[in-house]
Amino acid sequence: MSKVLGQLGSRSTTGVPTWLYLPAILGIALIVLPPIALLLQMPWDSFIEQVWSASSRQALLLSLRTAAFSTILCVLLGVPMAVTFARHDGVVTRVLRALVLLPLVLPPVVGGIALLYTFGRMGLVGEPLRAMGIDIAFTSTAVVLAQTFVALPFLVISVEGALQVAGTRYEEVAATLGASPSRTLRRVTIPLVAPSLLAGVVLAFARALGEFGATITFAGNAPGITQTAPLAIYMAEIDDPQSAIPLSLVLVAVSLIVVVAVHTRRSARLGVL
Repeated sequence: MSKVLGQLGSRSTTGVPTWLYLPAILGIALIVLPPIALLLQMPWDSFIEQVWSASSRQALLLSLRTAAFSTILCVLLGVPMAVTFARHDGVVTRVLRALVLLPLVLPPVVGGIALLYTFGRMGLVGEPLRAMGIDIAFTSTAVVLAQTFVALPFLVISVEGALQVAGTRYEEVAATLGASPSRTLRRVTIPLVAPSLLAGVVLAFARALGEFGATITFAGNAPGITQTAPLAIYMAEIDDPQSAIPLSLVLVAVSLIVVVAVHTRRSARLGVL
């Protein structure tokens, strides 16, 4: 047992209580065993055929495309939000931050209903848009909005946390040297938090790629239009559980690549520091 634990490495000289390893191992098993179960149940003889089928490719490509667009929206909206939250600490800012982070704890289906009553045909914003001939609900645009709604907080948290740790001293130096606020943001602030921004972008993309509840509620499940990979997996699971495994494994692989990439980059950065 000690040899196995020794392979884990150590970051400090303080001892770890032996009893702590049991719940840790149980927690690891809870996360690791389900993907292993997928591998064991995989119909390998038809894996390529099912993943490369027209419906699977269509759903996966739609997921990748909409997740990319939603990630761009997360950057365009999330970075200004993160900078604002990190540089102000009033009551209004705290309330707004809490509201922005709400999708982290809000059930996705509830988020989808909220989006529907906002951008739907009779919604708060959707009704005026419909009068101008613009319909959002149950379109590919609705998919992007649903993904952005659930993914945006991940980027905001990542960037805001990095800004708070970095402080304002470099920005103050740039200001004393005559740099404008916009130039300081572009040349000092953004490069300073670039690793955290990249991590936030990757996490936001991964969250958007796996979004299900808000998408099916707000955008529907139309093949080729709003049926993303998670929705296609859900429908396949209803008709034939075995046929849902190949595409599920593809999403597991993509998610694993994302997690490993973020973790490796963060560990390398901590090693440099």
